[in-house]
Amino acid sequence: MTRAYQTKTHTFYSPNKTIVGLESASLVADEIQHLGGDKVLIVTDPGVIQANLIAPIAESLQSKGIAYVLYDGVEPEPPSRVIDRGAEVFGSEGCNLILGIGGGSSLDVAKGISILTANEGNVLDYIGVDRVPKKGASMILMPSTAGTGSEVTRVLVVTDEEQNTKNAVFTPFALTDVAIVDPLLTLSMPPKVTADTGIDALVHAIECYVSMNATVFSDILAEKAIQLIARHLPMAWAKGSNIEARFQMSLAATLAGIAFGSGGLGAVHALAYPLGTEYHMTHGRTNAIMLPHIMRFNIPGNPEKYARIAALMGQDVEDLPVLEAAELAVEAIQELLETINVSYKISDYGIPEEDLSKLVKGAMKQSRLFVPNPRDPNEEDVRMIYWMAY
Repeated sequence: MTRAYQTKTHTFYSPNKTIVGLESASLVADEIQHLGGDKVLIVTDPGVIQANLIAPIAESLQSKGIAYVLYDGVEPEPPSRVIDRGAEVFGSEGCNLILGIGGGSSLDVAKGISILTANEGNVLDYIGVDRVPKKGASMILMPSTAGTGSEVTRVLVVTDEEQNTKNAVFTPFALTDVAIVDPLLTLSMPPKVTADTGIDALVHAIECYVSMNATVFSDILAEKAIQLIARHLPMAWAKGSNIEARFQMSLAATLAGIAFGSGGLGAVHALAYPLGTEYHMTHGRTNAIMLPHIMRFNIPGNPEKYARIAALMGQDVEDLPVLEAAELAVEAIQELLETINVSYKISDYGIPEEDLSKLVKGAMKQSRLFVPNPRDPNEEDVRMIYWMAY
């Protein structure tokens, strides 16, 4: 351990209980009973309903005499109104536990609803770090994608439609009581969603690994996540029924989620957010577009870590100077993206070149994410990165 690591404080955040395994979804009714729940608000989105993922879980609840109310009003990149409305439903229906099932949007909405069950106002009142006064209703989170890691983090992301910005609430009260990670829930993901969510998990692992806020905990978890994703994402993308690949990707996404809960994120997310809010692209895809370009910009700030990423992704870095080895990390990312048919060029998504100035403006609103980034970008740097990505 370096001297810098020895002299800093290392903090670890995770849920009270995390269950990972095939068919672990069948345990949800037991976990609800252990938490004292008898009327559950199921928070999800229409896609999860269409994939028939809710039906067997609802049957399990009914078999144990647990009543439930279905709230399927979750929207992508969830607007604050979706959370505020869900909290109203929770109260009016007399629910006492929240079960979030779906991708990151559904899980973030579930967290927001939990917070509002014990705290006044609306969710935008709690944007920022540690601004939530009290713990809300108990919750169980079950991801249906292998990407966001939201099931194990203390953060939820919410869109302020009036300002057209994405904002984050950081609080230990967003940590779930139980996370249930059943890879079988991810089998219905089509290749595009598999690619986008898988790269989202990889970005989480890489950003927290090179972060100025990296910890001994985040490093261990991020390294394993990077290694697993590099190996198994192409297989999960190529054949969605590959149970081994789905298991390893679910595990990797959860590990990456716990990692960035301790180590934080960086400039990839800052520059990706405007692409999502302006063009309604998925969060994973916008991260994928920006990842190699930010990595190349960041290399001087942490070349040793980027060299290690190259090795974790299977590149031969033995006997190479550290900067050359670090460059191989970028090449490895580009090769992975090309393998899973994900373009990392903004122009390939029909975005006009004249819109780049709008993206720069949006990214600068996310400058809080520049603080832990290994290299400080200014506005001109941001403009250059977007131009290189174009």
